[in-house]
Amino acid sequence: MNQRKSKARKKQIASSHKIIVEKHPDGYVAYPLGLKGVVVGEGDTYESALADVKSAIRFHMETFGKNAIDTESPVLEAFVAEAEVLA
Repeated sequence: MNQRKSKARKKQIASSHKIIVEKHPDGYVAYPLGLKGVVVGEGDTYESALADVKSAIRFHMETFGKNAIDTESPVLEAFVAEAEVLA
């Protein structure tokens, strides 16, 4: 392998993220929890929205580095709840 190519490659480390995927009438929207800044993915299917947000997370992490992760308040679990509120 060319030495230039091997130097150009960065060491990749897998990281796990909790992602919310919402279904809307016109498609899907996905966004991660625990990242600083706005990161959103979208698609016509659940899978395409998830792939899009994973790409957006990768770009966000490459751009902002470790500072992009909110280490002060890590998300341990995420829940979806529905509540009726009288107004």
